[in-house]
Amino acid sequence: MPERRPDPAAGPAAGPHGPGTPGGPALPAPGRALPPAPVDLGRVAEGRVEFENWKGEADRPSPPPPAPLPPAQRVGFAVMGLGRLALEEILPAFAECGLARPVALVSGRPEKARAVAAQHGIGREHVYGYDDIHRLRDDPVVRAVYVVTPNGLHRDHVRAVAAAGKHVLCEKPMANTPDEARDMIAACRDAGVKLMVAYRCQYEPFNREAIRLVRSGALGAARLIEASNTQVQGTGAQWRHRAALAGGGALPDIGLYCLNAARAVLGEEPVSVFASIVNPVGDARYAEVEETVAFTLRFPSGAIAQCATSYGAHESKDMRIRLEKGSIELENAFAYRGQRLRVARRAGDNEAVEEVRLGAKNQFALEIDHFAECILRDAAPRTPGEEGLRYHLVMAALYRSAREGVPVRLES
Repeated sequence: MPERRPDPAAGPAAGPHGPGTPGGPALPAPGRALPPAPVDLGRVAEGRVEFENWKGEADRPSPPPPAPLPPAQRVGFAVMGLGRLALEEILPAFAECGLARPVALVSGRPEKARAVAAQHGIGREHVYGYDDIHRLRDDPVVRAVYVVTPNGLHRDHVRAVAAAGKHVLCEKPMANTPDEARDMIAACRDAGVKLMVAYRCQYEPFNREAIRLVRSGALGAARLIEASNTQVQGTGAQWRHRAALAGGGALPDIGLYCLNAARAVLGEEPVSVFASIVNPVGDARYAEVEETVAFTLRFPSGAIAQCATSYGAHESKDMRIRLEKGSIELENAFAYRGQRLRVARRAGDNEAVEEVRLGAKNQFALEIDHFAECILRDAAPRTPGEEGLRYHLVMAALYRSAREGVPVRLES
């Protein structure tokens, strides 16, 4: 039987997926392409581009596209201190900010400052040393300064920035002592500038969802919080091992995150604390600061937080919350990235464990943009200087408890 050949005039043959070439869709005829549909084009509303949801009901809708302010309208920040945190996390985070941009640097290392300025498009005329912080007053592109210097220098640097008339975002811990924190609050208040402490986890989406879940009451009252933040320190030839610069060891540096989380989750202030400190015998790194601290916080509601922090234990940055009707586990709660949130509760006769998946966001960018928004709207920041003072008061009580070996009650 002779082979049948397709008739070119009959159009494309039908493949297994419908009309078109075998195995695939038909290509549009030349000059006959259809115009884009509205779902693909989007629309502009109040200066923002919006798209309608293109996904089916079974999938999460896409987040809206970013809508950053034009660069000239963003809050200009000077970054003070060009150590690891500033170069590895904070300066890169500005690329994800929509309300802020880096416009100046303050450093005691001119060569390093010039190199970093070139990398971020910052002119040399906006590079300052610590001796001429006062010159920031005459730099109109700088509206705020992110202080990222060692803890023991925060008070003097914040006071100098406030005297120059610039708003201050200060890294945690706020200072070395409660009195230094009070001095910083007063200096900013007297200068009429805002002061915010960079408690980044209070801006991170997974931590905020854990806070929301607990405070919603959906799982009943919280009974126990377990939080740990540990890492292994290397050489002792770094500022974190010098009490004058660090104010303390593991507690104010990384244990503060456990304390921060417990307060934020419960929305309460602890009424009593108990702490125990252990330093390795003969380790010169811990001649001035502590290596390991275990501490307990009791809250007015009856909730208890059991916390542990150490410079000598393998990295762990997790939090677990035990409630009346379920539990919450936040893996990598205090890490820069990699958070995972699981919620366990009864489901009929069984236990159901649900993983909550949220879009990952840069927590440094979130906190920077929050402060920028407070400046633009003349609003109070979520974590002001008074918040930093509270943490210093609790940490002072923890150190006292460890020295005396007894629980310490806190004034309301």
